[in-house]
Amino acid sequence: MSTLLVTHPAGLNHLTPPGHPERADRLRVLDRIFEQERFSLLVRDSAPRGARDDIIRVHPADFFDAMGGASPAEGLVRIDSDTVMSPGSWEAALRAVGGACFAVDEVMDRKVANAFVAMRPPGHHCETRKPMGFCLLNQVAVAARHAQARYGLERVAIVDFDVHHGNGTQQIFWDDPSVMYASTHEMPLFPGTGELSETGSANTIVNAPLRAGDDGTHFKEAMETRVLPRVEAFHPDLILVSAGFDAHLRDPMAALRLLDPDFAWITRRLIDIADRSCAGRIVSILEGGYDLEALASAAAAHVKALIHG
Repeated sequence: MSTLLVTHPAGLNHLTPPGHPERADRLRVLDRIFEQERFSLLVRDSAPRGARDDIIRVHPADFFDAMGGASPAEGLVRIDSDTVMSPGSWEAALRAVGGACFAVDEVMDRKVANAFVAMRPPGHHCETRKPMGFCLLNQVAVAARHAQARYGLERVAIVDFDVHHGNGTQQIFWDDPSVMYASTHEMPLFPGTGELSETGSANTIVNAPLRAGDDGTHFKEAMETRVLPRVEAFHPDLILVSAGFDAHLRDPMAALRLLDPDFAWITRRLIDIADRSCAGRIVSILEGGYDLEALASAAAAHVKALIHG
């Protein structure tokens, strides 16, 4: 079966101030990469709007309604010091969530082997009631709850290799034994969470912090010794990936030194676990990645690995 690519032009309409690292060019550069002949095997589809019922399984209805009402008719409004909304932001966020849930459906229904959702804004910093860190809704969390509600999955694993810790995803699933959240990330760094000691009330939170200057060798060691054995032992029915590419050497937002082959390596390792645990079911969702050249090449390595295993 094929790999699915999910995206939508609405992702371009979430506007941010000049010089903001989370910008529409991130999707434009991915569009250009995935138009290349080497990605001709991708199945492509448009992200639908996320359903309110799916979203309020994670974000309370009053929060959902308030966020929808915060999107301005013109100009930009600041949600916090680095998170903004423009007239197109709410539609982009809804399509990002909808794309993640649609990808889950296509993978669970065995229409495709796996999927990559190339949408923005990112989501893993958004807590139950708190948008932050460029994130308006937490699409990987909504996708996990959608998978459980629609398909009755008992265990969903979320693996996050963004350079920033996904505090929102951790907070949402802190007390939930049915969802594992496992993360590698640089520390100290925004948002300041993700210590080894943060394990959740059900011991299903797994953090493997790295230090500034760590490279692919350190990343692989953290994955092999702390993250991947725990994910495999969890026996997930589905693996979701918070795929941030800002741990790349070129990225200006942090100081890890990963290269394209490191992103391909972790993708193949997750495929190996998914093949043994859940019939290969993986849905990967774009998070960070702010150097355009690094984002394009690292995401290409990631998706190529999804295609070829």
